[in-house]
Amino acid sequence: MRKKQLFSLVTCLLVLSILIGGCMSMDNKTIPVVKKYPEKPITIIVPFSIGGASDLIARSLEKTALQHLGQPLIVVNRPGGAGNTAWNELASSPPDGYTIGITGVELLLQSLYEPAKYNYPTALEPLVQIATSPVVMVVTTEEGWSSVEDLINYAKSHPGELKFGHGGIGSIGHVTGETFAKSTTIKLEQVPFRGATEGLAALLGKHIQIAFLNPAVIKDHVQNGTIKVLATTGENRLQDPVLKDIPTFKELGLDIHFSNFFGIAAPKELPLASKARLAEGLKEMINDTEFKKNMANLGLEIEYLDAKDSEYKWITDRQRLSQTIQETGILEIIKSQKK
Repeated sequence: MRKKQLFSLVTCLLVLSILIGGCMSMDNKTIPVVKKYPEKPITIIVPFSIGGASDLIARSLEKTALQHLGQPLIVVNRPGGAGNTAWNELASSPPDGYTIGITGVELLLQSLYEPAKYNYPTALEPLVQIATSPVVMVVTTEEGWSSVEDLINYAKSHPGELKFGHGGIGSIGHVTGETFAKSTTIKLEQVPFRGATEGLAALLGKHIQIAFLNPAVIKDHVQNGTIKVLATTGENRLQDPVLKDIPTFKELGLDIHFSNFFGIAAPKELPLASKARLAEGLKEMINDTEFKKNMANLGLEIEYLDAKDSEYKWITDRQRLSQTIQETGILEIIKSQKK
């Protein structure tokens, strides 16, 4: 009897010690902590120089980032290669949500010209589209051309004399200029720059006679009378009060209708939770009253698209642009110039 009692007591003590040990093990075990995103500032890469539309959009987003994302945005300009320099850096960045970048139509165009380090439409994923904008053809008021017809007539009587500037080989401004020259059978010499502000400075300095730029960078110069806008590539006229009287190329009988878009993208394979948080915060920033006011002042029209709709637009726009530049022969012209 005593042996049975002793055995039971030992058994109970053994079980108790196992239970106590297990509890102690649980207490000492390190439980992984799920980090809340974002925990530090987010870098936003701008593919063109300071003062251009992409840069101004990024700096407008920067103003409300802390309020809507909980962390500041750090704006970094990486001009060069009509966007290639910036998008190469973005595509090679860790997909952790701490490096994002401004996108534009050049992201789609560059992949059509020749094999590059990255195929941007597949190496990057869109988060949002912010705004759209046509390209405008501008000259200085000193030139004396009051219309596109005046410029064409001058170019035909002075073949090869006129130069046009744009934001880099293969950029939307470059494509527009080459399309204009081909459509009107005039000869223009193209001059690439690292961004719209450099092209504008060259125009004002009389190093070039024509520039194909974004409306955001020329509005102040139009108001003070130093620059005249002859035409826009939009399907419809611009809504901005300062620019609303500019005719479209389509109105003038020329089949030239290109548009740019401005959005935000991240490296592929961004964690779903980080992607959702970024998309949510960016949407709030785009809908912010101050941001909308800034875009209106720049002459840009907000056209928000979420990640899914932006991806669809990338696909359809790329197909349309590919067809256009091949059918017009612009693709071969640009390929030869890139060499």
